[in-house]
Amino acid sequence: MPQASANSLIERGNSAAGDAVMTRLHGRERPLVMGVLNVTPDSFSDGGRFLDPAAAIAQAERLRAEGADVIDVGAESTRPYGDAVPVTADEERHRLDAVLPAVVALGVPVSIDTMKAGVAAWALQTGAAIANDVWGLQRDPDMARVVAEYGAPVIIMHNRDAADPAIDIIADVADFFSRSLEIAWGAGIRHDRIVLDPGIGFGKTAEQSLACIARLHEFSGFGMPLLVGASRKRFIHAVAPAAPLERLGGTLAAHVLAVENGAAMIRAHDVAPTVQALAVAAAIRRAR
Repeated sequence: MPQASANSLIERGNSAAGDAVMTRLHGRERPLVMGVLNVTPDSFSDGGRFLDPAAAIAQAERLRAEGADVIDVGAESTRPYGDAVPVTADEERHRLDAVLPAVVALGVPVSIDTMKAGVAAWALQTGAAIANDVWGLQRDPDMARVVAEYGAPVIIMHNRDAADPAIDIIADVADFFSRSLEIAWGAGIRHDRIVLDPGIGFGKTAEQSLACIARLHEFSGFGMPLLVGASRKRFIHAVAPAAPLERLGGTLAAHVLAVENGAAMIRAHDVAPTVQALAVAAAIRRAR
């Protein structure tokens, strides 16, 4: 098959997968679960475990089997504590080369977790369906154009270079979202292709992360699905001290309450327990 035809088929498949995810998010039949796949040597909780392509693909298969609705693949650590090592776009691409096509082939919609427009463009052309930008279209000035060009859904996450305990974090997140949405709409990204993420742990104190979950409903006025990723984050340690891999209980508590407060999607490392917790919580709500 000619390369142009193959790319066209990939892009149509991407568009259908992205459409399906957004339809489900807006339909709110149940919260969706995004499984985390870090193809990095230095992510805060699983750095190095899935850097090897075979290990990464096996983990993606496990996430699919456990019920992930989306698999979020990232090749640069964005751990929110100021000590992540930046990588070049070429290195990010190199880490993804042997992994992303195989994960796409599993048939689960894939999001590309990157802050680089060039990497996002390559990933969307390769088969990713969603762009997940931890800087909410505000770090790489070309990101919004790339997302619009591919017609992909985009996750706009709030971020700050450093936490400031003195600020009103809810107002700060809302202002950030407003700026990001101006960028998105200016580039031609449709309202119904956008998901908002308050960025739990990113540029926030533990208290501010807790506030963003507790007051998540205050962001519902934007009229867009909300995503929460509290998985294994350090704010859990501030409440109940534990190493990252020992924070499952706190993670599940945060995610169940996030859904109660309006989250339509949950981003988690531990998919099976998350799916189970959300299903039980939903059953209890129905029994009321």
